[in-house]
Amino acid sequence: MAVQIGIDGLIVDLHQRKTYPGVVEFIDGVITAIREDPSARIDRYIMPGFVDAHVHVESSMLIPSEFARLAVVHGTVATVSDPHEIGNVCGVEGVRYMLENGARVPFTFAFGAPSCVPATTFETAGAEITASDIRELFKDERVRYLSEMMNWPGVLYNHPVVMEKLAVARECGRVIDGHAPGLRGEQAAAYAAHGISTDHECFTLEEAIDKVAAGMKILIREGSAARNFDALHPIIKLHPERVMFCSDDMHPDSLVLGHINLLVARSVALGYDIYDVLRAACVHPVEHYGLPVGLLRVGDSADLIVVEDLTAFSVHQTWVKGRCVAEHGTTAIDHVEERIINQFSCDPITADQIATDHLGKEVRVIVAHDGQLVTSEEHHVLPSNDVLKIVVVNRYTNAPPAIAYIKNIGLTSGAIASSVAHDSHNIVAVGCSDVEIVDAVNAIIASRGGVCVTADGKTDLLPLPVAGLMSNLDGYDVARTYAALDSRAKALGSQLRAPFMTISFMALLVIPQLKLSDKGLFDGGMFTFVDPLLPS
Repeated sequence: MAVQIGIDGLIVDLHQRKTYPGVVEFIDGVITAIREDPSARIDRYIMPGFVDAHVHVESSMLIPSEFARLAVVHGTVATVSDPHEIGNVCGVEGVRYMLENGARVPFTFAFGAPSCVPATTFETAGAEITASDIRELFKDERVRYLSEMMNWPGVLYNHPVVMEKLAVARECGRVIDGHAPGLRGEQAAAYAAHGISTDHECFTLEEAIDKVAAGMKILIREGSAARNFDALHPIIKLHPERVMFCSDDMHPDSLVLGHINLLVARSVALGYDIYDVLRAACVHPVEHYGLPVGLLRVGDSADLIVVEDLTAFSVHQTWVKGRCVAEHGTTAIDHVEERIINQFSCDPITADQIATDHLGKEVRVIVAHDGQLVTSEEHHVLPSNDVLKIVVVNRYTNAPPAIAYIKNIGLTSGAIASSVAHDSHNIVAVGCSDVEIVDAVNAIIASRGGVCVTADGKTDLLPLPVAGLMSNLDGYDVARTYAALDSRAKALGSQLRAPFMTISFMALLVIPQLKLSDKGLFDGGMFTFVDPLLPS
């Protein structure tokens, strides 16, 4: 027998932009009535759930079912998820793995078809996803959009492979996501003219305004590494109907603390209209991507949250399809046992393989910037203060490691390493000595994926057996282990807010300036390889 559920409180109506005491009733997960009731409780608020408009679930190091377990505690009921991380490792099989696992929990995962696997030809990935693969993925209604088109030069110069993928998305009636850091003016307009409708890579307000003028919607990003809220939040007032919120990449310890609710609270604290803010967090992603998520209307799916206030947005309850999935800060979603898929085929490395003779010589140095994915370039004579060796090792086959130098990681001893290394997810390591770098890399190879800290002969590791990107264990346990590794990296001298997240983007060639792939040092501005050693 169907059971009617009623929740009373102050109803936050984001369509009529008003708040009133009332009751929401639903049966079998569908809202049957929303009515005003002066006797309703006034100590809590009922509103649609939050949606992360762009996230790589894999960056949480959790499989989708575990990501959902943590996210619902903060009022998130859905994500627009780009599975290109696992796509780069396992191809279409990896995308289907995410679809299947995500379907096992009460949460809405709207996955995209990865558009750029591999991201470039200047690195070694584990797979390729073609236009034909994308067309096949679109036969599954859960694959709702074409994931971020990172190859913006291919768009601007009409590269045939890029054009074919965009054409498939348009033919299949799918939204196309963008990724175009730094594009302004005519270039932004030309990029958007191909049907690309969003961008989450704006670093300045002026860039965001240009892209709005080109017809795009702006996703304000605040994740564990890239944080653009402070630069972009004025767009909420300037163009309130063209804004959404996203995390892009969020590590597990960050997800334990909060999600989109934190961006909502920050926006309201700055004085922005609460209905504009909540529409950006709840309504706009659902409407833009056509998500099967309710927006607190009769006939909608009962996807809603109950919050204690409209300042901190402390979540009392989260409901997905009429089921209470979180209450009083505790998830009600059970852990799901899941199989492992992976691709890891390299042998251990030796110190001789990463030895260099660059002492006393001038080298190009990658300069990492805390909270940003972009880097810059400096030139230093070795040894130089805070300039460390960075290594990328091909995990898909045996090949010579790529070697360069990096500044601002801050380690004074030891080494850190990760098999999460966007976008091809080879092994990246930074350290103070060749021996420690080798120890960290080999620990990851032995476990077929993970993040690692080694120093003073002691190695600590978080295994990531699913594609070398994710754990299939309890999300809260993963978060605790990761937090301990993060603390140890900082105890070794790193001042970065998220040292592992930062090094994971040092191989991301599609974001300038200087990056390192498994094939060598790459200048993202000139889109070509460069020698770490400068001419004498």
